[in-house]
Amino acid sequence: MKSEELRETRTGSARQVRPTGYSVQEGMRAQRRRSLRKLVLVCTTAALLVAGTVVALVANGGAGKGSSTPARSVTGVVAHPDQSPPRELIAAGESVLSAYYTAKPVKLPNGDGTVSYQWSLLDPANQRYEPTDWAWLDVAPGLRRAAVLERGLPADRIGLLDLSTGKVESWIETDHGVGSLEFSPDGTRLLATAYDLDPDGLFKDAPQQVNDKVLPGPKASRSGFYVIDVADRKAEFTARPVRKNARSMVAAGRQDFGWSDDGTLVWEPSQMSPGKAFLDVRGKEMPVPEGERNPDRADAGTSPDGKLLAGRMTQDNAAIASEVFDTDTGERAGLVPGQQLLTWADDRHLIAWRCDPARCEPGSGEFRNQLILVGLDEEAVVPLSGFQQPDLDAPGRWTPLFTRR
Repeated sequence: MKSEELRETRTGSARQVRPTGYSVQEGMRAQRRRSLRKLVLVCTTAALLVAGTVVALVANGGAGKGSSTPARSVTGVVAHPDQSPPRELIAAGESVLSAYYTAKPVKLPNGDGTVSYQWSLLDPANQRYEPTDWAWLDVAPGLRRAAVLERGLPADRIGLLDLSTGKVESWIETDHGVGSLEFSPDGTRLLATAYDLDPDGLFKDAPQQVNDKVLPGPKASRSGFYVIDVADRKAEFTARPVRKNARSMVAAGRQDFGWSDDGTLVWEPSQMSPGKAFLDVRGKEMPVPEGERNPDRADAGTSPDGKLLAGRMTQDNAAIASEVFDTDTGERAGLVPGQQLLTWADDRHLIAWRCDPARCEPGSGEFRNQLILVGLDEEAVVPLSGFQQPDLDAPGRWTPLFTRR
């Protein structure tokens, strides 16, 4: 692996982790590979630790032999290993679980259907997750504001929600219906993907075969994207329909745009490596940024100090662990327990999904996973949430949204 493929632009701000069209499609493909039973979208310490305190990681197994040596301290850890989905605040270092959603199929008249997202949003006042009726949302860095869409996607306006009051402070009207939202890394701009149809719709007149059944299927209807200045509410639209060629993912209805790591470019899902095609905010195609070329990057991306890159799960079947690379040399800096590295808590610790080591077997216990806090310098873990149900079709499975404090 070449070092230039791993080096990041060092901006001093860490990436947010949010459910995007790309991650939704990854989850959708995983489910079809493993179950193909339903057309449903799914994505992917014993005591309460009070926010703002400093805790030591507790040895709890991991990649290889467990360690009893206390780990480095991580500030601001709040864990609820008995809760899944969580009811109370989960946080570690600079990352906060700001919201999460569950997804369920909904039958509509005339044989159509859709996938409905049920969002729970953190209430900063009581530090609990409260169910909402928003169809889609994102939380800005700093946890003071969220952007929301009403039911009946695509929505014709975007709400800016004050998290301290729970009220929408203003609405931004759009000429094109919107189906997803994402704040820029610095929180000053909002990226909204526009669609002509429900991006999660399943249509009888677009049938697809699943095993031996013909079921309603999605339609690709993306029309473009808005870049919105949050301060002055100014929204600029750029047309960018789905391209029906080898680079696009035309089988999917939801094909959301996302921000590049430094917030200068936007990206769309692509079948070409590294799985993303990049554009400037006017829609001009751009080269893949140097720090985002590696197709094996995990969701967590680069550490806040820019020195480490989170990778994917190792191919070593003897270990439930993911690689972390040195961005200067491209060499492996270490292994950390976990299947999916989601976000950095600080420069040396990550929040990850990990299945139960005692029951983690392909085809059975691999999806009985929980959020954990892991460190590069040790094999210990801190459980942050309870375990998910192992069945991918289970209604209680949830997808986290992490936001920087």
